[in-house]
Amino acid sequence: MTQPTFAESESYTRTAIALHWLIALLIVCGFALGWVMTGIPGFTPTKLKYFSWHKWIGCTVFALAVLRILWRATHAGPAMPRRMPHWQKVAANLVHVLLYVLMIAIPASGYLYSSAANIPVVYLGIVPLPRIIAPNPELKVILKAVHVALNYSLLGLVALHVAGAVKHQWLDRDGLLARMIPFLK
Repeated sequence: MTQPTFAESESYTRTAIALHWLIALLIVCGFALGWVMTGIPGFTPTKLKYFSWHKWIGCTVFALAVLRILWRATHAGPAMPRRMPHWQKVAANLVHVLLYVLMIAIPASGYLYSSAANIPVVYLGIVPLPRIIAPNPELKVILKAVHVALNYSLLGLVALHVAGAVKHQWLDRDGLLARMIPFLK
């Protein structure tokens, strides 16, 4: 019997993998929808529909991110490759922490922005979410800017995350990517 490779001996749980890819897909859809909807002039029915969908995606990402953080807190991820330089381990951990922070902060800032703008959030058109701040035109402007800035920060971090995964797969060939994409094993 041969010794298992790094990728075969240590991978994320199926739940962690499912949450990773579901959240990633929702984030891509939410970002794309946000990009499209803000480019539509005026307040058309289509734009309002896109805003609702964008909010629903944000609420779902928030809930799944909380679930993912709880899962991660109770299920340790696989160890980094031993031959990985220390600075890369530190950078990878920092990027992951920032991704988790943004998965919570972006939907929260969007929710607060809606509250400050006096626009209700009705999840899936069924469940009205409570306002946690009063309408405030000055705060609305700040929260919108924060929401946009956080989204672009997420875009940059995701690009860095993907670049790191690609580097490990095709340059280092250490099996790191197979931990999150099981069919690569």
